[in-house]
Amino acid sequence: MEAMKMEHTIAAPADGVVEELLYAPGDQLIEGAELLRIG
Repeated sequence: MEAMKMEHTIAAPADGVVEELLYAPGDQLIEGAELLRIG
């Protein structure tokens, strides 16, 4: 994820495979938003 030209690592709460991305590159997000679904 990039914010103000800085990249940030996002840790997953569990192991798994990404099933669905909920946002596209360039989308604006709010803090705490669910970004993807892990299965």
